Amino acid sequence: MKNGYFQLECGSNGTGLKVFAPKDGGRPVAVREVMEYLNRFGIKYDLHILNNGITASYESAEAEYSFRVNEDENLEIRESYSLTISPDKMQAFARFYPPSVQGERMTAEEFLQDLELKGIKFGILTNEITSFFNDSCYCTDITVAEGRPVRHGTDARIEYYFETDLSTKPTLNEDGSVDFFHLNTVCHCKKGDLLARRFPEDPGDPGINLYGERTNPREVKRDPLRFGKNVILSEDKLTLTSDTNGHVTLNDGQVIVSNVLEVENVDISTGNIDYDGSVKVNGNVVTNFKVKATGNIEVSGVVEGALLEAGGDIIIARGVNGMVKGVLKAKGNVIAKFIENAKVSASGYVSTESILHSEVMSGSEIQVTGKRGFITGGRVCAANLIQVKTLGSPMGTDTIVEVGADPELKIQVKQLQQKIAEDTRIIESIKPVLASMAQKLNQGMKFKPEQLNNIREMIDADRKKRQEIEAGMRKLQEMQIVLDKSDSARVEVNDRVYAGTRICIADVSMIVKDTMHYCKFVKSQGDVKMAGL
Repeated sequence: MKNGYFQLECGSNGTGLKVFAPKDGGRPVAVREVMEYLNRFGIKYDLHILNNGITASYESAEAEYSFRVNEDENLEIRESYSLTISPDKMQAFARFYPPSVQGERMTAEEFLQDLELKGIKFGILTNEITSFFNDSCYCTDITVAEGRPVRHGTDARIEYYFETDLSTKPTLNEDGSVDFFHLNTVCHCKKGDLLARRFPEDPGDPGINLYGERTNPREVKRDPLRFGKNVILSEDKLTLTSDTNGHVTLNDGQVIVSNVLEVENVDISTGNIDYDGSVKVNGNVVTNFKVKATGNIEVSGVVEGALLEAGGDIIIARGVNGMVKGVLKAKGNVIAKFIENAKVSASGYVSTESILHSEVMSGSEIQVTGKRGFITGGRVCAANLIQVKTLGSPMGTDTIVEVGADPELKIQVKQLQQKIAEDTRIIESIKPVLASMAQKLNQGMKFKPEQLNNIREMIDADRKKRQEIEAGMRKLQEMQIVLDKSDSARVEVNDRVYAGTRICIADVSMIVKDTMHYCKFVKSQGDVKMAGL
């Protein structure tokens, strides 16, 4: 495919124009392009004659059509070109025009020197330029130079070969019961297991435009592998492997392997357990014993009136009968078959089939599902959601459910308010003593050294307490903002809620007057409202 082109024919009898037809679907000569060429070299023409001549060339069956442009004598014109630079300075296009019939051709060397004079010094396509001068293709844009575009790199990435999200909730069986035996909340590993691999960053390549100006790629992240105990970093610093049998966790970006302590029962044969890692109890935890672990605690049997405290999850396959003195504390989730007469607190969610006469607090949500799915008696609190099948009791047992803020946050607010009140009381008790001392000093009374020391101590105490009150008030305001955002929390009842149950959402509450079915409780217009599911 070749575009059509034109050529001047200069002579003493005037100036003519040859128009060559395009080939194989190329574009014909454009009148505007011819006008620009003639204007560039100062050649006179009549627009009407020019239009008619080029139009006639379109209609001619000949490959070459000629007509006279003017009657003036013009000097021969050398081969020429126009150069276009793209706005981003990354490409240069040359459009060549043939010399007049007796004019001289330009050489490739001459054209290259022109590019250099124009400041183009990078990405010159010598082969394409040479090819043109060997086989000319006029009135066609030819790419004669190309810059190198910037190649942006990629961040380093880390691929973990274990489950990093351990918030998996128990599955509900077809019969409505909850499967507490296959939770897979502990990622076990063996010595030598590959735990993580780092894929290094690619810094990319700078871009260079036609004028040799550089454009640097964006900065990339070079995240290294972070690891803790029982983990080996390879010599090339690209892989992490386990140095022991145990379980692996990702804690604040660090890969950590902890050993798992496995016992049959926690009783007089073991004594209390305080372990740096996870604990698995194949049997029961009996009354008055304690199990503390920085990782998870799994109990295959029953927990009686015992204390369990975990830095991760607490999972009790057959439930807990706290006998009023049983306590569960988890920084993760609590999952138990049932919870009876116990105190339970979890930073994550709580999942169980029933809660009876217990105090249960969750930093996210409490799900009481399964065949029974009831909450009866006691106080149950969650930050976002309480989902239950049956709530309260037909016997009118005092049952309180609260949503709308992290229960621990409410406790902290109350404690902070008490401390501010106590500090204020101390300041008020110091104030009259300091006032009296100041009056006596103004009257010229002299004090013993021990009295002066007491005055200084009281002044220091007053200053310190005022600073603590100021800091406490700021923190109290921050906590209140969090509490105010809890209005979207809700209580969902999938079967029935009995009369006498107290529902609290954020700072408002209501007592259910009549038994209701399949409903939810939300905060609306400053009150607790009931709506259908």
